[in-house]
Amino acid sequence: GIELCEPSYLYNLLNQYRRVSRLAEPNYLCLLDARSQREYNESHIVTARRIAQSPTGEYLVPDAEELRCVRHCVVYDCETNSLDCCDYEEEEKEKGTSASESEKPNSGSLCSQTAEQGAALHHALGLQQFTPHPVLVLRGGYQSFSASYHFLRTQKVLWMPQELDNFQPYPVEILPGKLYLGNFKQACDPQILKDLKIKAQVNISQQPAAL
Repeated sequence: GIELCEPSYLYNLLNQYRRVSRLAEPNYLCLLDARSQREYNESHIVTARRIAQSPTGEYLVPDAEELRCVRHCVVYDCETNSLDCCDYEEEEKEKGTSASESEKPNSGSLCSQTAEQGAALHHALGLQQFTPHPVLVLRGGYQSFSASYHFLRTQKVLWMPQELDNFQPYPVEILPGKLYLGNFKQACDPQILKDLKIKAQVNISQQPAAL
């Protein structure tokens, strides 16, 4: 199946860890960028790979065997917000931009517009057959995610296993933009505090040092 996921959900997926970041686990997360090559090169979400297909339509990135084993598969484009034409039409009504009955385009036209704007959904439909878990489409796409989590953008394409082992996770987000749960080391990191705009902390660890 296919489901929408919120930017905060992807943020928390990226920042899970045990002894080291879970991004180092090969079957944990497959994060796929469905935007153009130019947009991907300019910046993308950390560890994301750009979707690639052969001339015959077969997926080269990711391959089918990889998807059968991966736990989380997330696809994003620029700004997809819905999974079907009906949702698209409802969004237009809420924005007050829907045409009157005499001017309203037919459903085929709406689907065409959605397909043009929803590359993530297009690829998710093709990828869902390969994975036993739902393929997640990032709500709001790269624009929404990068607006909230600009510090998780990068131009880096290749990640070595040691780099993923050493990836420094951020605190998990409990209430988007307001409440986070982290460890003492994260609480003492000035860059994390700056990136998340944390103004106050509650220490429930056994560390006696003042924050």
